[in-house]
Amino acid sequence: MTLFGNKFFKRSEEREIMLAIRQAEKLCSGEVRLFVESHCSKATDERTIEIFRKLKMHETNGRNAVLIYVAMKDRKFAIFGDEGIHHKLGFSFWTEESAVLKSFFKEDKIVEGLCQVVLDIGQVLKEHFPFSASDGNQLSDKPVYGD
Repeated sequence: MTLFGNKFFKRSEEREIMLAIRQAEKLCSGEVRLFVESHCSKATDERTIEIFRKLKMHETNGRNAVLIYVAMKDRKFAIFGDEGIHHKLGFSFWTEESAVLKSFFKEDKIVEGLCQVVLDIGQVLKEHFPFSASDGNQLSDKPVYGD
């Protein structure tokens, strides 16, 4: 996994994604991360959970982290919320947000779609996991890159 440099986004696009993550996280105590790679070597859900664990996202306070996984060349993605979030939101929210992301991807507006979904996640999480002054940023806002 690479934390610096990427072949998927321009610097300005990466900054736009990071800004959306910061905006979302200012609304709630949840944490949002983006992982991007070229190809998905397994079932998308299985790979997403594997990355979620590798990034130690299950160790956040409140178990309220969300991973957006994208395999660019395969044009696959998944959104995975930890158990604290899933208990509050169930499957319907993730299905809706997946449809939003899919519509942006079809129009080849990947960055716009990622930003929209991140902001949507922040809006929904603020209802169940409101921000407090004692909340710190537990995970980096910088996207993580695979191959």
